[in-house]
Amino acid sequence: MTRVAAIGVGSMGRNHARIYNELPDAELIAVADENLATAQTIGGQFGVNAYADFRQLLDKERPEAVSIAVPTALHYEVAMAALESGAHVLIEKPIAATLEQGSALIEAAHRLNRVLTVGHVVRFNPAIQALKQKLVAGDLGRIFQIFCRRAGPFPARIRDVGVVVDLAPHDVDIMRFLAGADPVRLYAETEQRIHTEHEDLLFALLRFPEGIVGALEINWLTPTKLREVLVLGERGMFRVDDLTQDLYFYENAQAASLTWPALQTLVGVSEGSMTRFAIQRYEPLKLELQAFLKAVRGEAPVAVTGEDGLAALRLALALVESGETQRQIIF
Repeated sequence: MTRVAAIGVGSMGRNHARIYNELPDAELIAVADENLATAQTIGGQFGVNAYADFRQLLDKERPEAVSIAVPTALHYEVAMAALESGAHVLIEKPIAATLEQGSALIEAAHRLNRVLTVGHVVRFNPAIQALKQKLVAGDLGRIFQIFCRRAGPFPARIRDVGVVVDLAPHDVDIMRFLAGADPVRLYAETEQRIHTEHEDLLFALLRFPEGIVGALEINWLTPTKLREVLVLGERGMFRVDDLTQDLYFYENAQAASLTWPALQTLVGVSEGSMTRFAIQRYEPLKLELQAFLKAVRGEAPVAVTGEDGLAALRLALALVESGETQRQIIF
């Protein structure tokens, strides 16, 4: 059983604590939050010690693994202290506030032989996992386009970053995951409409190798949550509803009866049948924490590496730069 702690137990971190308390192979031993009342509430709920100072938790409790869900500006300080205390670390995305800080965390984890994983929880959505398996199996043929939409109301709890750094790492990570590659260039348009300090709207185009075009729509201005991934290719289009964990396939009838060699000369597209796949629904965060613990015990490779988290941050910061400068970014 792995002794774990949760540092930062606000809206997201309290779910880490809850799930650790539920998992049979984890022992939640302590929580920390700069708001002591919050820490005491969550600690009391699960019968564990509560701290306002995360360093006291690390020093007194000596957890084997920690989840870190503090504001982005504090990611580096908290994660580095946790690694140096001997703990394996899962840090909520983005990996850090800057690329330099992210790189330093990765170097420290390698030097100290600690697991460092980044909380790109959307990867663990069962529908996204099923979609990845179908793409790897070649069910779509060549991929033409990947489109991600992540929109909803402004979360008042977010103050230190804009919508791009807060949400875009999810979607650029999913694009990298599904395409199996990094983009070679991108261009973004951003706007600041309601959020008074940072951008709250993004629309971006990303170009991937093999002729794959990515499109990304993110905002904090939509009065209902929208979470959607579309992957268009030779045989049709896959659609994932991230909120309901549904996976659909819209068939290109022109390709339905053709063999693979014939697809090389496919000349048309027409509407075919629609399939809704049976997906076993599961809480993505629970799958993520289970994967983290397996990596800690050496039972599986790290599912989302520090390098993955750094790549997602690099792309998010490039999107911000492109929006501010109105220039294309080439990698």
